Amino acid sequence: MTMLADDPTAAALLAAVPCYPVPPIGRSPGLDALRSSRAGHGLAVGADGAMLILRRPWLALDAPLSPPFAAHLPYGSMGDPQAELRCGRVPGEHLAAVLDHFRAALPNEAAAFILWNEATAEFTVHFPQIDEATPTRLVYRPPACEPSWHVVCDMHSHGRGPAYFSATDDADDAHATKISLVVGRLDHPAGPVMAARLCAGGMFLAVPRSPFSGDSPCSLTSSSATSFPPPSTIAGSASSSWDAVETALRC
Repeated sequence: MTMLADDPTAAALLAAVPCYPVPPIGRSPGLDALRSSRAGHGLAVGADGAMLILRRPWLALDAPLSPPFAAHLPYGSMGDPQAELRCGRVPGEHLAAVLDHFRAALPNEAAAFILWNEATAEFTVHFPQIDEATPTRLVYRPPACEPSWHVVCDMHSHGRGPAYFSATDDADDAHATKISLVVGRLDHPAGPVMAARLCAGGMFLAVPRSPFSGDSPCSLTSSSATSFPPPSTIAGSASSSWDAVETALRC
């Protein structure tokens, strides 16, 4: 077998994030193993573009990274995009508990995490240690998860202000795999609003819909961050476990 790199460190990095050409006929054992894995990520390269294949115990994501290549390649199709919550949607009562906590913290900002246990399929809310909280600034510590526990949602509030992702949020989310949510307008008579995005592979992707089940008085807006691929790429996929993106969707 041809070595991809003669430097041991580079070889280890390439092995950790493999790149597989899609065969024009038949199947790729490497891609099949990656797509069915508990955790891992790599790339599929097809005649119709490149795709990030990312797996976590709670998430299965196939996200296009490029439009179709102009050059002719003797490869097959990279496949349909998907964004599947392997853990299922978070029970709505957890969102209600978080919103109550955020309102109690007014006028200051507040934070919460939704954790999922892959062994028991249990969700729980974790309220982190807060180092600083004001109406415009929040410093908090992410949880140190015990084995089998995973961060699914990282949530914080903007108090009475609008829901949006700041430059600080962008920096914090750049190297994480999670659903990031910001809740704002907590004291508005029409109810709060929530901005959401899926952070994966250094990209910010619009979520197809709220990760929470049931109805609650909270409107979900499309992500304010620039997303690539466009939200419609994943949201329009028939294989997605979430519904299509809508603006002001009841979450």
